Amino acid sequence: MPRHFAIVPAAGSGSRFGAEKPKQYLDLLGRPLIFHTLKALTACPDIERVWVVLAPDDPWWPRTDWSELGAKLETVRCGGATRAESVSNGLQAAAMVAADDDWVLVHDAARPCLSPAMLDALFADLANDPVGGILAVPVADTLKRADAEQRVAATEPRDGLWQAQTPQMFRHGILIRALRAAGSDTTDEASAIEQLGLQPRLVESDSRNLKVTYPQDLELAGLILRKLHE
Repeated sequence: MPRHFAIVPAAGSGSRFGAEKPKQYLDLLGRPLIFHTLKALTACPDIERVWVVLAPDDPWWPRTDWSELGAKLETVRCGGATRAESVSNGLQAAAMVAADDDWVLVHDAARPCLSPAMLDALFADLANDPVGGILAVPVADTLKRADAEQRVAATEPRDGLWQAQTPQMFRHGILIRALRAAGSDTTDEASAIEQLGLQPRLVESDSRNLKVTYPQDLELAGLILRKLHE
């Protein structure tokens, strides 16, 4: 049976957040934000190993005791200038133990509210899928396209539109090939898979699996985590 591994690219600076440290290390309920992200993955019995991909010169990681997360967690200091580079480097590190047909879940470092139910849905829906897929939510809001003066140029139909989340789960071998072909500007793994002519499956998630991007997101993530752990 194919095994499951996870990669968390965590070499980014989080510049949009505007904090003095990378956002993955900001305090969330008394822990670095990324602690909650990694705990969700290491606590999953179906995931055998979790690689967190750090920047080579990251000074923040050693300031926290991560031993509570157990032996599944491994760090590799091979983060690149882009997400795609970091994930590609993480896949190369994982190649020491992962076979081509093993599953790899790539998950955002700043997405700490991943629940066991979301992971269960991903595993169940993709177990026999020939391509793989991603967690996502149908777009509910009306979408407006802006012009150069930030006025509404058009209202876009939202039928069939989904907002991509992570984890994004694909076979180790095909993901390496897809990212190599797509280049370093690829914003997510599904896009690289699509460029091979394949169609990733959309596995319905919900809005609680938010990505912390702006300061107000951090407060909301704290509320969600408290509810998850009640």
